[in-house]
Amino acid sequence: MANKMLFILNDPPYGTERSYNGLRLAGSLGKREGEEIKIFLMGDAASCGKSGQKTPDGYYNLEKMFKVIARQGGTISVCGTCMDARGITEAELSKDCSRGNLIELTDAVQWADKVLIF
Repeated sequence: MANKMLFILNDPPYGTERSYNGLRLAGSLGKREGEEIKIFLMGDAASCGKSGQKTPDGYYNLEKMFKVIARQGGTISVCGTCMDARGITEAELSKDCSRGNLIELTDAVQWADKVLIF
């Protein structure tokens, strides 16, 4: 039986390392057999889902981390209300992210065996 993990990220993509560390853990768990991962970005973490992130060489890039998690079968949703508040359109999202909503988050909380909040 699979372990179902939901990660809720709240912090911006850069400036703190909270979202980065949440994604590091999600990616590490996703490498293990029997782990199902869902990620929900809300608040300032909605900015994590923007495509075209350009970071200095040697610096982490969250968009690249999403690609790894998606290849592992994980899903990444971005709160639509939080996107709207920050002027982020669906067209601006990384191809590995999709617009989500509170009902989706509620369903994911009930689906998950564990919910981790960063």
